[in-house]
Amino acid sequence: MTDIMLEQLHLRSAGNYLAEICHAASHTAGWWNDPKTGMDLRQEARDGTRFGKALVAEKLVLIHSEVSEAMEGARKSLPDDKLPHRPMIEVELADAIIRIGDLAGALGLDLGGAIAEKMAFNAVRPDHKAENRMAEGGKAY
Repeated sequence: MTDIMLEQLHLRSAGNYLAEICHAASHTAGWWNDPKTGMDLRQEARDGTRFGKALVAEKLVLIHSEVSEAMEGARKSLPDDKLPHRPMIEVELADAIIRIGDLAGALGLDLGGAIAEKMAFNAVRPDHKAENRMAEGGKAY
């Protein structure tokens, strides 16, 4: 097995393990159950019903809110309010990753596989090469 294949295997395993433990913690805390009826909402999200799509959209907006909070922490160089020994950007990015892992786990997505494949793809993308980024019309960031 080559180093690249081993790296991809590790990424796949780590990403899927992260999704599994993030989702398990969220589910255990009751975030995937209707608080009034106790109904498990994961199947709705997986089935793609109108309600399920709205639930997925809600979870994506919550991910976005964590990224926005990270930006605010970076912009103002703030410590986190819950973990003041850590920078706010660090904790809010962790929150975003936790929410991403939770959603991926709830939907049964192969997050680790997607990360491994996307990193491999990005490694050979012409528009990610320094010379192409510096060219006229290249990606500035």
